[in-house]
Amino acid sequence: MFSNFSEWWAVLTIIEKIYWIIAIPFSIIFIFQLLMTFIGGDVDDGVEMSGHTDIDVGGDSGIGLQFITLKNLIGFFTIFSWIGIACINAGFSNPVTIVVSFISGILMMVIMASIYYFMSKLSVSGTLNIKNSINKQGEVYLFIPPKRTGKGKVNINVQGAVREFDAVTDDENEIQRGSLITVVDVIESNILLVRK
Repeated sequence: MFSNFSEWWAVLTIIEKIYWIIAIPFSIIFIFQLLMTFIGGDVDDGVEMSGHTDIDVGGDSGIGLQFITLKNLIGFFTIFSWIGIACINAGFSNPVTIVVSFISGILMMVIMASIYYFMSKLSVSGTLNIKNSINKQGEVYLFIPPKRTGKGKVNINVQGAVREFDAVTDDENEIQRGSLITVVDVIESNILLVRK
């Protein structure tokens, strides 16, 4: 082998030098990115906010498949360069090396985009959809006046947690505290219509 770096570098062809110039920094960035992902330093979700966030966001389906991202480009250049180096060492011609390394880099981008896409589908948004309370049973917390003459409060288990909601009824009589109710509909986007 070569006794020092300058001798090794001097015998490389132009295309080998280009692949090595791409391989070294992108491999370091890729390894750092991978380590940060596994130890929790990978923050894509922005700032975590606290407070009351139980709202319904209609039509929010999250982000779809994102193909051209910084992570995917880092993966592309890492695989592109190492496959190129491997092809040159295997004796492939320059055009074949470029085509094979480019296709390999694109495949890496597709794989990474797919992984992040399916991982995002595994997460739970935590956003409350009040419509999920329809036909659920609950308990009256604060009595509900009859015929929508006022609001009361009910506790209902929605999306795995007991939550408190304002409620009205069309019943002839008020619904007393502790009574069991069934949610009929959601009115005014955040008030439940219930019956005893």
